[in-house]
Amino acid sequence: MKSRSLSRALVASLALACGALYAQTIDVKDAWVRTSVQGQKATGAFMKITAKDNERLVAVSTPAAGMAGVHQMMLDGDVMKMRPVEGGLALPAGKTVALTPGGYHVMLMDLKAPLVKDSTVPMTLVFKNDKGVQSTVELKVPVSTTGPGVANGMGSDAGGMMMGGHKH
Repeated sequence: MKSRSLSRALVASLALACGALYAQTIDVKDAWVRTSVQGQKATGAFMKITAKDNERLVAVSTPAAGMAGVHQMMLDGDVMKMRPVEGGLALPAGKTVALTPGGYHVMLMDLKAPLVKDSTVPMTLVFKNDKGVQSTVELKVPVSTTGPGVANGMGSDAGGMMMGGHKH
């Protein structure tokens, strides 16, 4: 019996170590979530993701929202449209993909409560590589009115287009 318990512990330790090594192949920087106000049901999360190998960001979850997913804003003629990214967001090996207001971003919908400045939002990103192997990255994302290094709120905000032109 002791041998079987030791074997299980060893297998579990190896699985954790392999998962940790795999997760280190994805780097997430400058992540932030835009603040929200009472009654606001959606907001965006933004970050820079670099994958060592070809990956796809296939799912996002957070207890702060009923639904979360990767969306893209694009200009269709003179109309700005937002759509979910079907099949996940491609992350080419070694290239940084920026999720920004006005472009690709994580959409948090059906917010459970207002997201206030200087709080954090737990978030899980799920990735899948070319071989179909999934990995997750757990984050605690700071809530802010602007992204990292943006002093006046205009630099990375795309003119406030992300949330219908509202600035809070």
